[in-house]
Amino acid sequence: MRLSNASLDLLPDSVRRPDYDRARVTPGIVHLGIGAFHRAHQAVAIDDLLARGATDWGIVGASLRSSDTQDALAPQDCLYTVATRSGAGAEHRVVGAVVATEVARANPARLIARMADPATRIVSLTITEKGYCHTPQTGELDEGHPDIVHDLKNPDAPRSAAGFIVAALSRRKVLGLAPFTVLSCDNLPANGVTVGRILQRFADLRSPELGQWIADELASPSTMVDRIVPETTDADRAAVAAALGMVDAWPVVTEPFTQWIVEDRFAAGRPDFAAAGVQLVSDVTPFEHMKLRLLNASHSALAYLGYLAGHETIAATMADHRFAAFAAQVMDEAAVTLTMPQGTDLATYSQSLLQRFSNPALHHRTWQIAMDGSQKLPQRLLGTMRDRLALNLPIDTHALAVAGWMRYITGTDEQGRKIDVRDPIAAELAAIARAAGPVADRLAPALLNVSAVFGTLGTDPRMRKAVTAALARLYQLGADQALPK
Repeated sequence: MRLSNASLDLLPDSVRRPDYDRARVTPGIVHLGIGAFHRAHQAVAIDDLLARGATDWGIVGASLRSSDTQDALAPQDCLYTVATRSGAGAEHRVVGAVVATEVARANPARLIARMADPATRIVSLTITEKGYCHTPQTGELDEGHPDIVHDLKNPDAPRSAAGFIVAALSRRKVLGLAPFTVLSCDNLPANGVTVGRILQRFADLRSPELGQWIADELASPSTMVDRIVPETTDADRAAVAAALGMVDAWPVVTEPFTQWIVEDRFAAGRPDFAAAGVQLVSDVTPFEHMKLRLLNASHSALAYLGYLAGHETIAATMADHRFAAFAAQVMDEAAVTLTMPQGTDLATYSQSLLQRFSNPALHHRTWQIAMDGSQKLPQRLLGTMRDRLALNLPIDTHALAVAGWMRYITGTDEQGRKIDVRDPIAAELAAIARAAGPVADRLAPALLNVSAVFGTLGTDPRMRKAVTAALARLYQLGADQALPK
């Protein structure tokens, strides 16, 4: 038996399911990038609001490339399970907030029409850092990106998120409709400002008049999102099927903790987010920096060094007290660069992160977190390093994390096994690594010269000295022994 509207009543009493009439729910949100994170985070909040009586904020989930999500969810009436796991066990909830799915490249015209529909008041995104076709160091549109070049030549059949959004906004402008709000939920610095800048520049390249309209009218509030959502495995699917007594082809697994902070700037209305526990603020910047520099930075540090040390998951990495202490040190040294609203307890937040990372029920693979490092390092690690250097503070802890990334992207681990490096500039990084060889004095400076990642920070003598020394230590001792004593 397959999970679907028809089988909801057959679920065990222990499984929470939609207690509202899904037939009455109409779309108000189009979400680009309907992956596991969105379905375990924003869609759960919307599901809570639908349970409270809202009917016009259903989600149309769009995949920009793959049809996997649609293939799995369509036979299930877009229903799926969220399995929330901790050391105490697992809770299962079927979410009904997604009312339809699209595959952007399969039918671009239909997705653009969905977004241009007056009923669509929010277009939200979880497309990962690389999905923005931008330069991470500057936050500017990468005008030479193949998808951007294609979309400027083919505005009605785009490939990129920017191409789809601007195509829909252009149609709304022609129809005399107000723009929808663009709500980025990705780990980008000032994600709302960044996506607004990218969209305006892309629109400028299409038409200066369109670019000016977007600059004048578009709302793109910044957000901070926080929930750990590992990649779903076959074992996860089997466990969910056992709990449900039926098959769910596309469940997601997550932790009990969830947080969503949103700037309250919407052009065409918004759901009653506060009723779903979403924190509405006037400025999300300090919370965003807190999350990027404490959670995401230590997560990446654990991923690179943990992988090199032979640990498959973050929880397994944290079981080694030296790695746990290293993660805490990353957080402590980042905390001095943060300016938070009064009453924010960074020490308590950091302690909660260490506990979350140690959750034995979450099999969050170090390899998964290590993906796309060239896009992640600038906001997760390099911003802290730049600020600490400005304060004349040492950067050795973060330098070891950066060195871990450098060692990782060479594509060969400490046992001589091949690493499946996933990164938008993996080929460029691999060529640099081959030319330099496994010699810290050559490899570290060569990678620090990649301005798309390091910008001017890579030329700072203090940065070069610290990272080169850390990489030499990694090559000499291995990740397991290179951690601070």
